[in-house]
Amino acid sequence: MGMVKDALKSVFKTITILSRPYFSLEENELKFKVDTDSFYKYPVINVETKTRYDSYILEAYTLSADSIYLEYIHTDSDVCWNGQALGFFISLLKEKIRAKKMDLLEKFEFSHYEFLTYKIDDSYILNIIYIYEVNKEIFVIDKKSELYENLLRNFKKDYKYKYEKNKDVSLDINISLVKNNAMNSYFAISN
Repeated sequence: MGMVKDALKSVFKTITILSRPYFSLEENELKFKVDTDSFYKYPVINVETKTRYDSYILEAYTLSADSIYLEYIHTDSDVCWNGQALGFFISLLKEKIRAKKMDLLEKFEFSHYEFLTYKIDDSYILNIIYIYEVNKEIFVIDKKSELYENLLRNFKKDYKYKYEKNKDVSLDINISLVKNNAMNSYFAISN
């Protein structure tokens, strides 16, 4: 009987650990799951959030805070993307900021995270963090490279940021895949 009880406890603990979100927003703090027991916390100030609506979405919002822009999308369980979510986000970003050229300088992948650094029109850098969970997509644009660098160092201890950091990018980023879904059909009911 003790073995069965221990096995059930182990299974419950594993399910609990696996079901923890990789990202959350709590009290002006972004929280990123680094491993099974630890999180990286990043404080945000001057936060402006906008709730986004679409018939395929359970919950979605965009968040602007100082040098960070974020889109969170939680799709319904019977919804599928009509392509790669990150590819859609990068294409929409390029269109909305009217970039002629976006050169990928570096890319790292760890578990549920992708880290990408782009040089935009040979003039400034944008860092993108893409986090994916079951039915959830999180896209973070970091204009000053601080969140990008510090979060990435949690996965790659010897990481050194080797690009010139933006002093002041007055780029107003206001994009949303959810908002643009009706025009671009990013997601639909799966068959």
